[in-house]
Amino acid sequence: MVTKVQKWGNSQGLRFPKALLEDAHVKVGDAVHVSVQGQKIIIEPLKKIRGKYDLRALVSKVPKGYQVEEVAWGTPLGKEEW
Repeated sequence: MVTKVQKWGNSQGLRFPKALLEDAHVKVGDAVHVSVQGQKIIIEPLKKIRGKYDLRALVSKVPKGYQVEEVAWGTPLGKEEW
């Protein structure tokens, strides 16, 4: 397939035919990863696990020995009930 880089506002973009996106298992609105290898632009669909974030990846960033503690938020400022 041959296409052209086009100007859209202050950005540039490419348009992909629906059939091409279906072949790549990408839908409108899906997140994709874009990278450059040499002079090639690689566009890959992101693998999602039940949503935007992977819980295992997030938990792995918690420092070892981290202890949960209660935080005092101060006295109510409005009609909050504590």
